[in-house]
Amino acid sequence: MRILVVGASQGTGALAVEEALKRGHLVTAFARNPQRLSLDNPNLTRSSGNFHEMESVESAVPGHDAVIITASATSLRAFKDNPNYFSLGTQHVIQAMKAHGVKRLVVLSALGTGESAKLMNVFLRKLVIGWLLRIPFEDHARQEQLTRDSGLDWVIARPSRLTNGPARKQYQKKSALEPVPSAISRADVADFLLEAVETDQWLHQAVQLGG
Repeated sequence: MRILVVGASQGTGALAVEEALKRGHLVTAFARNPQRLSLDNPNLTRSSGNFHEMESVESAVPGHDAVIITASATSLRAFKDNPNYFSLGTQHVIQAMKAHGVKRLVVLSALGTGESAKLMNVFLRKLVIGWLLRIPFEDHARQEQLTRDSGLDWVIARPSRLTNGPARKQYQKKSALEPVPSAISRADVADFLLEAVETDQWLHQAVQLGG
């Protein structure tokens, strides 16, 4: 498959690129600075662009079979400058995908978004989601709604707290609103993002991840 990873220069996005290449896919790494990727693979294409500029996204989407959105800000200041950080870029991606007939969309959200907030303890729900990270979580909710309404073959990934470390591939995946472990490695999240691209098991579902 030809897979476009949006937000691919670091973190979970970079790991998703690496995992996709391991699985034999042709991968386009889309980011402001894709040269940050230290990977050297003939199946990798680097595409420099801005998630928030429609023309930039429009030029990157054609020719792919699936898009994975992992783009995120590196600081809370970005959300103060643009409280629609997730949803604006996701809207651009959806529009471009529909225009060019690309159907599979996998979106990285976060546990605690929307109805999954009820799975969090009172401290996290009120202090973190309701106050400290209120703006990003509100925008994740808008991003998720755009995804649900897109008419595409979508999957939403909602990982718990992200950690570093290798993929153990023993994590929990639940489309039902049920608790999952309170942390998960970015590498395991990347593993799920590729599973969501390759299989139909999770189509049209928001999946809680932890482990």
